[in-house]
Amino acid sequence: MFESYRVAKGEDLQSVANKFNTSVKILQDINNLYYLDDFREGMELIVPSASKDYFNYYVVEKGDSLYAISKKYNINPELLASMNGLNMEDYIYPNQQLLIPKNGYSYYITADGDTIDEVIKVFNSNKDKFLKENPTIYLMAGQLLVNKK
Repeated sequence: MFESYRVAKGEDLQSVANKFNTSVKILQDINNLYYLDDFREGMELIVPSASKDYFNYYVVEKGDSLYAISKKYNINPELLASMNGLNMEDYIYPNQQLLIPKNGYSYYITADGDTIDEVIKVFNSNKDKFLKENPTIYLMAGQLLVNKK
């Protein structure tokens, strides 16, 4: 669930991370960008894609918290935070857009050392179905993978 993105004039790593609801660290990891001097206009980045098939969007309102939003949608608050490149203690702000998992899917955020076979077992799925739903798999810590229930 990744796609390619060309950096526009005036963008920095944080603005690109915000655009794709992810963190600077995740962008640095998947693009091997350990020196910010390597980041420049016109470069191709690998960024997380947010397929409309798997997610709804929620626009944060004044007074919202991750916990309140997760309760409203009956989802795990840790999953909500992770899917959006956040920690539970991070501040969310009005008009921020969050990904909300759709019903009928299960989600897994990869950890260091995961293998495809281990993740398929977590989902209790078959390999062909899993690979169809997750066409680009890097198995780096923090990648979001999905499975239709």
